[in-house]
Amino acid sequence: MTSTTTAATSTRAITRTPLHDGWQAIGVGGPIADGVAGRSVAATVPGSIHTDLLAAGLIPDPYLDDNERLVAWIGACDWRYSTTFSWAADGKDRTDLVFDGLDTVARIELNGRLVGETRNMHRGYRFDVRELLVEGDNELVITFASPIRYADAASLEQGYRPHVNHHPYNSIRKMACSFGWDWGIDTATVGIWRPVRLESWSTARLAAVRPTATVDGSRGSVSIEVEIEAAPGDEAPDRALRIVTTVGDAEARLDISPGETLVRVEVTLDDVERWWPRGHGEQPLYDVDVTLEGDDGSVDSWSGRVGFRTVRLDTVPDASGTPMTFIVNDRPVFIKGANWIPDDAFPHRVDRARYAARIAQAEQANINLLRVWGGGIYESDDFYAECDERGVLTWQDFLFACAAYDEGEPMRSEVEAEARDNITRLMPHPSLALWNGNNENIWGFQEWGWEKRLRGLDWGLGYYLELLPALIGELDPTRPYTPGSPFSPDAQYYPNDEEHGSVHLWEQWNRQDYPTYRNYSPRFVSEFGWQGPPTFSTLRRSISDAPLTPESPGMLVHQKAQDGNVKLIDGLVDHLPLPDDLDDWHWAMSLNQAVAVQVGIEHFRSISPHCMGSIVWQLNDCWPVTSWAAVDGDGRAKPLLFSLAHAYADRLITVQPRDGDLMAAFVNDTDDTWAGDALVRRLSFSGEELAVESLSVSIAARGTEVVSLAGAMATAGDVASEVLVVELGSTRALWFFAEYRESALRPADLSTDVARTADGYAVKVTAGQLVRDVALLVDKLDAAASVDDQLVTLLPGESVTFAVTSSLDIPADAFARAEVLRCANQLVAGS
Repeated sequence: MTSTTTAATSTRAITRTPLHDGWQAIGVGGPIADGVAGRSVAATVPGSIHTDLLAAGLIPDPYLDDNERLVAWIGACDWRYSTTFSWAADGKDRTDLVFDGLDTVARIELNGRLVGETRNMHRGYRFDVRELLVEGDNELVITFASPIRYADAASLEQGYRPHVNHHPYNSIRKMACSFGWDWGIDTATVGIWRPVRLESWSTARLAAVRPTATVDGSRGSVSIEVEIEAAPGDEAPDRALRIVTTVGDAEARLDISPGETLVRVEVTLDDVERWWPRGHGEQPLYDVDVTLEGDDGSVDSWSGRVGFRTVRLDTVPDASGTPMTFIVNDRPVFIKGANWIPDDAFPHRVDRARYAARIAQAEQANINLLRVWGGGIYESDDFYAECDERGVLTWQDFLFACAAYDEGEPMRSEVEAEARDNITRLMPHPSLALWNGNNENIWGFQEWGWEKRLRGLDWGLGYYLELLPALIGELDPTRPYTPGSPFSPDAQYYPNDEEHGSVHLWEQWNRQDYPTYRNYSPRFVSEFGWQGPPTFSTLRRSISDAPLTPESPGMLVHQKAQDGNVKLIDGLVDHLPLPDDLDDWHWAMSLNQAVAVQVGIEHFRSISPHCMGSIVWQLNDCWPVTSWAAVDGDGRAKPLLFSLAHAYADRLITVQPRDGDLMAAFVNDTDDTWAGDALVRRLSFSGEELAVESLSVSIAARGTEVVSLAGAMATAGDVASEVLVVELGSTRALWFFAEYRESALRPADLSTDVARTADGYAVKVTAGQLVRDVALLVDKLDAAASVDDQLVTLLPGESVTFAVTSSLDIPADAFARAEVLRCANQLVAGS
């Protein structure tokens, strides 16, 4: 949602002039590297100093090899950005210098005079500079202080507060993960990361526009709260101002009394269509235009879009504890979610097309909610607009993560200002379903020993329980808020109690194993996940180790989790043998990641509606790294993305062990009843039918039915060589009685038939015997290629056709190469 200037006849209409050209940057303090000291480089705005130095050829790409270490000096330096621009008096009463984002600690000077100082990456700034401008050329200079040195100093001024990094990121209002994370690169950059412009205006301007769309039956209402700022000298009682608002084809007008700075306009539409999350309906959006008119026409305007829907969070205690259920348009929605982090360590590089590509991958995985995590940024409107159009719900954390935070001044005022900015900016988006106070901080206070270390200092609880909910109540009163994640609605319960609210499940990855997901019966899971390497093309592009091994120097640089490789091994060896070959290691870890997360999701869905959502950690990466992501730092889908698609399918059958028996859970996340005779078969790996049963099932719309599979179905004669198959229509579930490594899988017997298509290839793969988890790793043939599916298990004689998108001429036999056509059999029985 952006403020725009309409074509108007008024000579007093606001004009906006971008100031993105002609910038230069130079280091002015700190340990500036030889070859960079004293050199001025062309600076891109919006941009960052790292990308400017990279474009100038003065530093290596931080994403490659161990270059992160080689450029670490940048964050310890001060940098000065400067440009000149021409200005001429235009008869307007006021001219403002407006910054949508400065990263982070900045001193702004215009023509040698101080304009202001900033300390917050997450908010905008506006300065009246009319008296500082001169006719002709004007010089604008912004000096950015080292974020590392500033954060270190501020941490002493504020008093030590616990955090989970080697930098005190909690002492500065900057993207926390820019100081590194257990999946993130340490960049600590600076720069003008969002647009900058001059705004010249007279009479008045629209300081804020907050439309709230509500719906009752088919009748829609939009209540628009408008903040107005008057220009100097324009408070005269005879000045005529009015607000003209249109929503769709409905219009409302409101005259503004002299001195009024906050007004509300109501627009009603008699027949509206509701906005629904994907999988539940369509996503109609309605244009909203707000115009501020003066004596001789428009002086300012705002435009955006809204959707008519209701959203609330059901946390009313029940017999099993406290649910956490998203209710959209009075319908409970099972959340098929993923956590979202900044898609680039330099987030100014993420444009609308990149958001669209990433959110399309979320759709491919059947995801209906993205949680914007609190250690990143408030994403640009392009992100939320894409989610609006696609029906992907968003959950927005306020930017507090895994740390204790100072509640005193000036931090408190900065927190309030950034919250006001971003609530106002984001609240029109219908996809935004929840505001959340923090990530893991309330849990961390209780679980991570903070209380002793804090020595009585405040730590952020006042933000989560008082300031932030008060601001939501004032600015966005129809949208739900939770104080944190994990979160128990009743403070008497432990914040990560599986019976109450949301939980984070990290014991599996850290200390247990993925089958133990089934030991939990959570009401809602807002974080859990498993690590895996990036795709092979991404790995090879970003690391040039020779030889490249799981523990070669570059690989360890691109593994940020503490004991990450050890946990990868510990989480693998109970299921699959640990390979010595790198190709096999890469495939085994990728497969294990995909299987681990699918096991968790299928369990959570099998106990719905007791559990009403899971949000896997994480959808995306910000650079090439071994991590929990389903899409790697180069934007390539890992096998995990396909296991998400299978586990989040609208109709799912999953076999689960419970109380010593096997159960088949039929999950129907559609608006239609799903009924028929389910065929249950116990087969040998050679395809021999050992037992068969027909089950008549009827699963209500948005319902789950669990059926016991006892006796001959649940008991294998030979656990190593039998599989249970449950089918209803085209939906299938498989249950293997033994782990991969203990099963009698034989070397893969696969044949391929390749045909050219308009956009690539159709690759038909046929199994001569049972083959588990067939995948085409097509990036090994074409780094730009993609495939529509992976991880398909084939019974003897079955086929699957993969659609491959590629513009290259690829020999047909290349698709059958053992390192490209992958399966679990290769890891257990060899090729």
